Amino acid sequence: MAFWLAGARSGQDHDWIQRFDPRFWTVDFPRPMLAAVTVPAADALRVDLTFLTAGDLAGLIWDSADRHDHPLLAYATDRDYARTTLSFRWRAGGIVPLDQAHGPTLTIEGRDGAGAARTWYVRLWNYVVAGQPDDARIVLPFSALQAGWSRGEAVDPAAIDRLFVSLVPPGYAAGSTALLPDPVEGWAELSEIRCDGARAMLEIGDVVVPPHGVACATAYDDQGTLTPQRVLRNAEGLGYRGSLLHYVGMSHFMRLAGAEGAVLVDPHGPVLAGPAAAWHAAFLAEARRRGFAPILSLSFELLAQHCPVAWQQRAADGSPARTGWSPPSALLSPAQPEAMAWLRRVAAAFAGLMREAGLAVRVQIGEPWWWVDAARRPCLYDAAARARLGGNPPVIDDLAAPLDAARLDLLDRAGAILAEATAGLRDAVRAAVAPDPAEVLLLVFLPTVFDPATPAAPRANVPLGWAAPAYDRLQVEDYDWLTSGADGPRAAARAAITARLGYPLAQQDVLAGFVTVPGDLVAWRRIDAALDEAAGEGGHERFVWALPQVCRDGYVRLPAPSEEDSMQAFDDVSFPLALGREAVVSPEFATSVIVTASGFERRNALWSDARLRFDLGPGIRSAAEIGTLLTFFRARHGAARGFRLRDPTDFSSNGLTGTPTAGDQWLGTGDGAATRFALVKRYGAADGDPQVRRITRPVAGSVRVSLAGAVRTTGWSLEPGGTIRFAAPPPSGAEVRAGFLFDVPVRFAEDRLDIAGYGCDAAEAVSVPVIALREEG
Repeated sequence: MAFWLAGARSGQDHDWIQRFDPRFWTVDFPRPMLAAVTVPAADALRVDLTFLTAGDLAGLIWDSADRHDHPLLAYATDRDYARTTLSFRWRAGGIVPLDQAHGPTLTIEGRDGAGAARTWYVRLWNYVVAGQPDDARIVLPFSALQAGWSRGEAVDPAAIDRLFVSLVPPGYAAGSTALLPDPVEGWAELSEIRCDGARAMLEIGDVVVPPHGVACATAYDDQGTLTPQRVLRNAEGLGYRGSLLHYVGMSHFMRLAGAEGAVLVDPHGPVLAGPAAAWHAAFLAEARRRGFAPILSLSFELLAQHCPVAWQQRAADGSPARTGWSPPSALLSPAQPEAMAWLRRVAAAFAGLMREAGLAVRVQIGEPWWWVDAARRPCLYDAAARARLGGNPPVIDDLAAPLDAARLDLLDRAGAILAEATAGLRDAVRAAVAPDPAEVLLLVFLPTVFDPATPAAPRANVPLGWAAPAYDRLQVEDYDWLTSGADGPRAAARAAITARLGYPLAQQDVLAGFVTVPGDLVAWRRIDAALDEAAGEGGHERFVWALPQVCRDGYVRLPAPSEEDSMQAFDDVSFPLALGREAVVSPEFATSVIVTASGFERRNALWSDARLRFDLGPGIRSAAEIGTLLTFFRARHGAARGFRLRDPTDFSSNGLTGTPTAGDQWLGTGDGAATRFALVKRYGAADGDPQVRRITRPVAGSVRVSLAGAVRTTGWSLEPGGTIRFAAPPPSGAEVRAGFLFDVPVRFAEDRLDIAGYGCDAAEAVSVPVIALREEG
């Protein structure tokens, strides 16, 4: 399906918002403290805070440039605040009040009249017009603001990059990492927010992409500093509807406390941090208002610095399991009773939030597994796991090495422990909302659990205890393979998990993503194609993982063409007349040529491939041929529908018109993973820099394939769009070559066809121009 990476709005719909609209503020804070911003009313925002150290400081931020929304939904950049006034009612608790040292301060970052970077600190207490330190009316006229404890330094309002309000705990000590005796819960609320003056409004993107049948994933770790309204506005505006998969994360949702000389999750108190609970309650309420059906996702990952030592999975040498994220996360041991009890309470708490929001309870257990480290060592040797596995289980130093019966049995028993742990989570969710129903889904990351190099891994990480109908639905993702083009392992793993667990495709969801390198067009193209592929398989739902990357790169999934729009279609039929000698064939390129003042040229090739134009009129003479042409022209609705045309000057992979052989054209080299190879034809290969032409309309039955020099008549198929797909990935280093005949996809260039003298033998079509179509295979 068509998609677009939008860099900026260009004529799309827009609207206007008041500057300082509560939905578009953000928060920022250092670890280990926590903060979240929500929007309790159209003119109000609230920040909830948990302070853990004496040096904790949170910032409530307004950015002059929108750095978070999708380009088609972002507000316009305006750094000029001259003659603009912001006013609001301030209420707060659990933080240093307005009138004290370190009280809430407006930090303004920008540039002065000379263009030098400047930061001004404006004491909010100086601009209170009525009220008390914890309940006040504040008016900020930007053209008259002065920084400093007692004012005195004028703020230049003409070039402000961002501003933020600082929020600190009682007893604040700048730079201190000393733990507070107990966590301090604080809050601040701005209500009756009003912006007046010359630049009080901002233009904002207001596109509404029609629903396209694909769902979206969000993530609290990445988007929890935004308001829930802002997150969901992007999802809805981009055409996502229905299910909304929300990962609660591994770093910001949990209640923390000082323990063991560190800040760790509190295994006995409330499991959700106050800010996270407030944010998710608001998120779920807004999701319901917009018609979404959220699925809350909970994993076995926990930010390593907050994970109790005894809870962590370990390799046989005692080294802890660590992901590749920065900072890294630890993996909870499925065998650790206290860790699993805590995780069950987390699952029940989130299920309770969903029920309180009036939503159907839907929870995903995300990527539960025994970690396999970079050395391919399974991390199933923590103290709790050792005890469950007999006290002194055999060591597996390399999961890729041949394993004896004892070690295979060890993996089976580890799998049983994992299945027991996930079943406990499932049952905790259902018990928390009984007698109401709950839908529990299981997500499996295929590249790890079905790594071809570790064929025994599914024994531990895809236990048979997960087999249908243990969970309401199976969800799968394979983004490492997907974005690298490893189609062979992808297909094999999907077949393997379907066979092992028995969930039919109608009970499987597919997650496609994610893009680690900003703007990676190839990765997005593969993700978009995978969504189409999943639709063709008849799966239950398809998700894009995830909204932060969608917004960052401007990904727009376009809806399928309606019946009315199908006039853009291609009819896979050939032009019914043979081209005569007088037909005209014209390949054309597009080149930008700039002549400098000294007469030198600078040339830039705008197209990588030629576009062909034909005139089929010369040579069509008889009334019968004219009749055939008229019928064909009408059936194509003029220029509306494409068709095949044989170029009499160039229709073979062997030279221009020779008989194809299996070694004619080099398509690529095997890497042991890729199974798809696009048909191409190279021109000027002897010159060292060939022009590569994509062949999307090969002639059925003409394709010949060779692999490492050997002709292959089986083990491959020809996909629509001119792509060879192998049943098994060609081995690394093996050359893939092919020969073929091909047609050119074209359309009539005009909606009018001029015929002269029809009805007599001298009839002729004066001109029948057609033009080649660009196609993506």
